[in-house]
Amino acid sequence: MARLVKKDAMGPMEIKVGGEAKHICMCGLSKNQPFCDGSHTKCKGEEPGKLYVYENGVRREAKAP
Repeated sequence: MARLVKKDAMGPMEIKVGGEAKHICMCGLSKNQPFCDGSHTKCKGEEPGKLYVYENGVRREAKAP
């Protein structure tokens, strides 16, 4: 079953755990969920108000439902 999840953040959220910094994925593209793996760099160039779908690391513009 496929699932579409809307995410609009373009970078990670830093949290402190025992004095150590951890970065939580907020864009939804990380293959190491819930942690950031740098995949948010693929979000560069997205235009506000447009919907994008990422499949196999490739971005394409999608039509709003």
